[in-house]
Parts: sequence; C-alpha cells; structure tokens
Amino acid sequence: MNVKPEPAAEWGPFERPLFEDPGARALSRVGVVDVGSNSVRLVVFDGAARSPAYFYNEKIMCALGAGLSDSGILNPKGRVRALAALRRFQKLATGMGLPPLSVVATAAVRDASDGPEFCAQVLRETGLKIWVIDGREEARLSAQGVLLGWPGSYGLVCDIGGSSMELAELQDGRVGKRLTSSLGPLKLRELPGGRRGRKDHIKQVITDLSKQMGPQQDRLFLVGGSWRAIARIDMERRGYPLKVLHEYRMTTQSVRDTVKYIEANDIEKLRQTCGLSLARMSLVPIAADVLSRLVRTFKPRDIAVSSYGIREGLLYEQMPQRLRNRDPLIESCRFAEAKDARMPGFGKTLYNFVLPLFKSNPDTTKRLIRAACLLHDVSWRAHPDYRAEVCFDNATRANLGGLKHSERIFLGLSLLHRYRNKRQGKQYEPLFGLLDEKGQKQAEVLGKAMRFGAMLMVSKDGDIGAFKWHPRKKQLRLTLPQSAEALFSEVAQARLQALAQSLDATVTVDIKD
Repeated sequence: MNVKPEPAAEWGPFERPLFEDPGARALSRVGVVDVGSNSVRLVVFDGAARSPAYFYNEKIMCALGAGLSDSGILNPKGRVRALAALRRFQKLATGMGLPPLSVVATAAVRDASDGPEFCAQVLRETGLKIWVIDGREEARLSAQGVLLGWPGSYGLVCDIGGSSMELAELQDGRVGKRLTSSLGPLKLRELPGGRRGRKDHIKQVITDLSKQMGPQQDRLFLVGGSWRAIARIDMERRGYPLKVLHEYRMTTQSVRDTVKYIEANDIEKLRQTCGLSLARMSLVPIAADVLSRLVRTFKPRDIAVSSYGIREGLLYEQMPQRLRNRDPLIESCRFAEAKDARMPGFGKTLYNFVLPLFKSNPDTTKRLIRAACLLHDVSWRAHPDYRAEVCFDNATRANLGGLKHSERIFLGLSLLHRYRNKRQGKQYEPLFGLLDEKGQKQAEVLGKAMRFGAMLMVSKDGDIGAFKWHPRKKQLRLTLPQSAEALFSEVAQARLQALAQSLDATVTVDIKD
C-alpha cells in the first residue's frame, strides 16, 4: 500500500521525525570501541538516531601508551588488560545482538612497533578488526562528534588523549584544517627536564600549531577525559550547582584560576572531592599546563566542554546528511514523546496552542518551547507528589545534545510548572540562578500554559482553541470551540487564572458557536 507523504508544512517546525524511517532506525543501536592510549571504551548507542542515548558505556583504564616514548612498544600490562577488555566487549555485543562493532585505535597503537602485532592478536582471539587511524583522521572524527551535539558549529576542536592532542577547525558545521601533536599527558610525563622542560616543550609545540592553524578566536571545544577532569575541578572551585559536563562553559580567566587552584591544593584530596580516578588525576596537572598554554595562545571567545568525541564521530560518520541536518534536541524529544507520552502527537498541537504567548521571542526560545511541549507528558508514570521534580531532574540532567546549561534550566522549569504552580523551596532552587529572571518568568508562563492546555487533551490533533495575547494591554483572550466547552471545568478555569496571574493579565473566554 502506497502512503502519500504529508507535506512539510503540515509538520511545521517539527518536521517528520526521522526515527520513523526504517533507514534511520537501522542506526538506533550501534556499538563503537575506542582503543586509546589511556583507556579502552565500549559505547552502545540507542534511541533516536539523531540524538542517541547511551544504551551501554564501559571504560577500562589500560594505559597502553605508558612508557611508549622510551620502549617503542605498547605497555605489556596494558596489552593484557586491553585484550581482556576487548574479549569482554565482543561477548557483550554478541549477547546484545548488535551488528559488528566498529573498533578504532589511536596514537598508542599507531606509534608502537608492536601495534600491528597487537591488532592481529585481537583479530585472531576476538574476531574484532581494529582500524588504526592517523592523527588527522582522529581529529576529523572528534570534530564530527562535536557536530553530533552542535550542528552548524564553528570554532576549534581540541581532543586530548593519552599520547596525542588533535586540533580541528569547524566552519559552518564542516570540518576544516586538522593537525595532530604529541601533547598527550602520558607522553609528556616521560619528557626530561621536569616541569620547566615540559612547559617549554608545550609552549614550542602549541606556538607551532597556532602558526599552522591561523587565528582561532571563536569557541574552543574541549574533547577528552583529561579536559573533563579539569572542568569537574573548575565546577568544584566555583561551587557550580549543575554537575553536567557536556556544554559546561569556561572562560580563559576561569581556566587560569583553576590551574592555580590545582597547584595550590592537595591532589589526593582534590581527586576524592571531585570523584576522579587515580589514573585520571595523575594526568591532570600535566593536562592543565597544556590547557593553560592553549588558551593563552589561541585566546578563544569562550570554552565549551564536549562529552561527544571520536565515538560519537563514528556514529555521525554513518548518518545520511539529511539526518545530520536535524536538530538533535527536537529529534530526541520527538522520540521520547512517541515512546512515553499518553497521547503521542499532542505535543505539536500544544505547541501551536501556546505559541501566541511567545510570538515575539527568538527562534532559539521557540525551539525550547517545542521541546517542552513534546516532553510535557512523558513523565506521567511518576508519582504525582514528585512528578514536577522528576520532570525538572530529567530535563536538566538527561543526556541531551544541543542544550546550554541555561537552556536546560529553562526546559526543566517549564516542565516543573507544567505540574506545579510554585517552585520556591524546592531542592533544585540553587540551579535556578543559572537562568536569568526573564528566562525564569518565561519558563513559568510556558509551564502554566502547558498545564492548562493539557486539560483539553482528548485527541492528538483536535481543535483545542486559540489564545490571543496583547502584552501591552495585558489582555489574554481564549477562544474555545463548542466541542471543548465541557472540558473547561473548574480545574481548567483555575489553571487558566494561574496563567493569567503569571502574565499579570486580565482574561476573557469566548465559546465559538
């Protein structure tokens, strides 16, 4: 049976969700293994193809690159650990019914004289084919991982591993110039001359990289475990309330302050406070010297931490361009609605219903409104006494791409107010300050509008009425179809009054004949 496709205009800003396409669904569960100089990690992606969830994520610290500069071979103990990890990962993949794992190896394996022998052993004992990539390809894949979360990004991607550091330029959502260097903390740790010698070497290498890359004063995207560890310490120093590393922002000044903070504090106490592993923390002071010189040389406008890197870049590699072009936030919310909402599809109706209240807002805010409307009912299974908190927690801490921290708070607050009028006194109150007062007020209005609109939810695409909002006159007008009059109960009326109160408006209601 041939089904005529619906016109794009009918879907409006939502577009047709690509996860309904069989070709996109084929990407919904993909296993990727990254054999790095410091760790070996398996990630199994699952969910909406454009904004996948992490179905499984396991890391083994193997330190394959430890001692490589002196010996020229992989760390023998690390080889044993890495091989055991790969046996386990292959067994897990078979049990999960995954398609063949994509396995890549980076600096340690490509630089070691016994790298080919190790790859042959892995293939022989596990059946896994390891693709050893060069530094420029590593830079490209890491940059593509950033694009998975930030479509259309521009700036400089810096991916630090154990034995190397890569740079890649992003312009208009495309990867440009790419460079690789030996500035990995494992390799730097083995340099002679102590810290002074190491810092001189770092300065020389980064100066040379800067000359080759040219001016890069836009955003600096930081990819890699050592950068994330430094960001975690920066959060601790600042008392930052939202412990989500992805999209965490730093300035060049905060980097300088955190480097001094690391130098001034006991490393072991700092490690325990920030929940970092011994292996990771041992590399942090070295990585901090690299980052300090990096920001001093390139002078980025701002700095964003990316939890997406080479593994996400491998997934991005498999996506058709039409899927890459989609908004990861909206695709993820569409998937959540289809999977968990009581009435999938009503989110689009609700968006059109509340939109007149936000007509003058920029597209960046309307995007968040769309996301909130799609998510407005996905937490209905939570206990009513805690539903508001569950919504806020899910929105602010979920593994969503394409969201700044302030936008996470906007989304969380709007969903909190979808279930509750007031937010004062909640355990999440320290987070509210990440969003300015205007944004908090808009989120409250959106939440209360969704709270009222949900009272009219009887079909996914029925006529539930229309708002007219006159902000200068502070007048809110609601027109309801006669078919919805019976739904305009006392509770619905009270919710409408709560919305009007948040708008500081008078409200009138008309019932169409």
